[in-house]
Amino acid sequence: MGPGTPPSPRRETLFRQEAPGGVTYRIPALLYLPPAATFLAFAEKRSSARDEDAQHLVLRRGRRRGLEVEWGPAEELPQLTLPGHRTMSPCPVYEAAGGTVFLFCICVRGRVTERRQVLAGRNAARLCCAASPDGGRSWAPLRDLTEPAVGPELRRWATFAVGPGHGVQLAAGRLAVPAYAYYVHRRFCGLPLPCCTEPHALVFYSDDRGRSWRRGALVEGLRTGECQVAEIAAADGGPVLYCSARTPRRCRAVALSTDRGLRFGRSAPCEQLCEPPRGCQGSVVSFAGPPGAGQPLTAASWLLFSHPTDKRRRRDLGLYVNPSPLEREGWRRPWVLHEGPCGYSDLAVCPDPDGLFGCLFECGAASGCEEIAFCLFTRRQLLSACGAPAGEPGAA
Repeated sequence: MGPGTPPSPRRETLFRQEAPGGVTYRIPALLYLPPAATFLAFAEKRSSARDEDAQHLVLRRGRRRGLEVEWGPAEELPQLTLPGHRTMSPCPVYEAAGGTVFLFCICVRGRVTERRQVLAGRNAARLCCAASPDGGRSWAPLRDLTEPAVGPELRRWATFAVGPGHGVQLAAGRLAVPAYAYYVHRRFCGLPLPCCTEPHALVFYSDDRGRSWRRGALVEGLRTGECQVAEIAAADGGPVLYCSARTPRRCRAVALSTDRGLRFGRSAPCEQLCEPPRGCQGSVVSFAGPPGAGQPLTAASWLLFSHPTDKRRRRDLGLYVNPSPLEREGWRRPWVLHEGPCGYSDLAVCPDPDGLFGCLFECGAASGCEEIAFCLFTRRQLLSACGAPAGEPGAA
């Protein structure tokens, strides 16, 4: 921590590994419900840290009271499974008009790994969703949306997943759930060529408050895997959907959509946001800049990004701010929330005049799989740590 950097906010462990090599909680997803001032924190419960040992999802509900959050006990969600499948990659989204939480996930057959699906070119995943009308207290039966949302294109997908992390509701009402698919570009004698099977980001979307779901086009350009999206206000006031995606090329990839996720422009590298070898999931949200920052307080024109800051390994989870998201060079220096091993993370914005954010992230002393922790922090803390943009001494 450098001189003048504010101390890290108080951290609370929500899920803890029971023993090294034993029951492990991974893949955090965070959602904030404004009417109830409540956070929903999701994760996968696994019998070990390995992907193929995932079992089902778990949930903790936290009620915000000012700058404190009171967390309830962990709740297991074994009912949100398909027979013979394991449930993975939680990706919740909140539909404000109806007050409904949609929890997306994938259900993967048996212990089939992603690598095995990619090499064989045979998908073993199903796109699934459960809805809750009461803030996660009860859930409707899991819906398999694979056929209506993906359709015949599934024959060209070696595998796919949502998020992981959160989805978003856009200003126009559309629900957007980030996802990625391994697309089989070429086959030889009917067999897929693994060297020609590449990941592409995309979104699933709904324009009828979650009753039906469709898929957007695959992002072209760089190889783009696990991703999240955030809606920002462009200089002319038009909406832009910003996609931040994992890549294997030591930096993040960015793609922009001006039609709310139906199509994205070609992805491009963002050199200021590093990736460790083989990459890591990261989270992005948009928020209103501080008063005096050249935008109305209500304009969600800034971006916040969470991700490991070390270029060589998954450690030192940091928060990055960009007051000019259409400029890939606009990211400020990171504020390190956790020094040491870390992994996946998810962010949530509380619509509070003073600006409040939550971050749910994997971390530990010896391994990033030891626990999933939560921090709540203010916009003032964030901008002080990352450095308020020049010429805006009054930034709150």
